[in-house]
Amino acid sequence: MVALTHLNQRGEASMVDVTDKAVSERSARAESTVCMSADAFAQLQAGQNKKGDVLATARIAGIQAAKKTADLIPLCHPLALTKVQVNFELDETNHSVHVTSFCKLAGRTGVEMEALTAASIAALTIYDMCKAVDPAMTIVNTRLEEKLGGKRGHWQRDAIADGAEAPAKDKSEGRK
Repeated sequence: MVALTHLNQRGEASMVDVTDKAVSERSARAESTVCMSADAFAQLQAGQNKKGDVLATARIAGIQAAKKTADLIPLCHPLALTKVQVNFELDETNHSVHVTSFCKLAGRTGVEMEALTAASIAALTIYDMCKAVDPAMTIVNTRLEEKLGGKRGHWQRDAIADGAEAPAKDKSEGRK
């Protein structure tokens, strides 16, 4: 069984000491999807939301959230991020917005939580700005898609089904 790293010997919550870890380039990509009514989607797509530019606001919110992750999640290390990117794909068929985030740094600990926070907060911002039209929206499939760096190296969600690592793909810039 793998020992939990955020508990000390007495079982108390504890921030992991990363002082002795080597600095390496690390990145992570996460995603989330906001599903909404046809009316809310049409309004968002046409840029007619009464609160303003939904996607521009959600992008800024996601970037800010990544930078504030350590303030939101108690045992996360504050990180000097060198890149945060938040992008959107509009799915007309399913009336949904697919959010992707990408975070990168050179550091001693990973950026998975920052990427997940960016995708989550961007999705929540879309919800907030569109809820007057569709309070029944859902946010689904918030998840880590890929991480690079650290002692575990490369991991990606679409790896071979038996758990082996798939060959590396160049997705370092996330979706455009």
